[in-house]
Amino acid sequence: MGDLGEKNGLTYVALRDRPELAAAAARWFHEKWGVPETAYLECIDAYLGNSTDYGWYLCLDGDTIVGGLGVIENDFHKRKDLTPNVCAVYTEEEYRRRGIAGHLLKMAVDDLRSRDITPVYLVTDHTGLYERYGWEFLCMVESEGDPGTSRMYIHR
Repeated sequence: MGDLGEKNGLTYVALRDRPELAAAAARWFHEKWGVPETAYLECIDAYLGNSTDYGWYLCLDGDTIVGGLGVIENDFHKRKDLTPNVCAVYTEEEYRRRGIAGHLLKMAVDDLRSRDITPVYLVTDHTGLYERYGWEFLCMVESEGDPGTSRMYIHR
């Protein structure tokens, strides 16, 4: 996919193009979401080892990760037919409102589409954010191991 270069002084990369960041990325995602670091490393290693096309994407300010997201089979919901799922979307608070999440989402969707993987799904409790980037509300989905439902979005 290649490094998408600089935008607003920030650098956007597919982790496959910067594999040396794998451990730092797994640690960063773990700190943001509380999912075990080993779970992130497992998914990242599968991507770096080319056993999956489901990637990981980062926004860097110098050598510091300031935003990121991944793509996995299922993001802890019961609708196994709605796959793949964008997951772990996060932008550091002081970097928000700069379009970082939107740029990362576009990278992921474009990368998957280049591999004929479409549509793509995303689970969230946010409203209004993802619609700005071409995502459409699809349905409510039950969470795994957690009572309640979350919003499922689709990007076609």
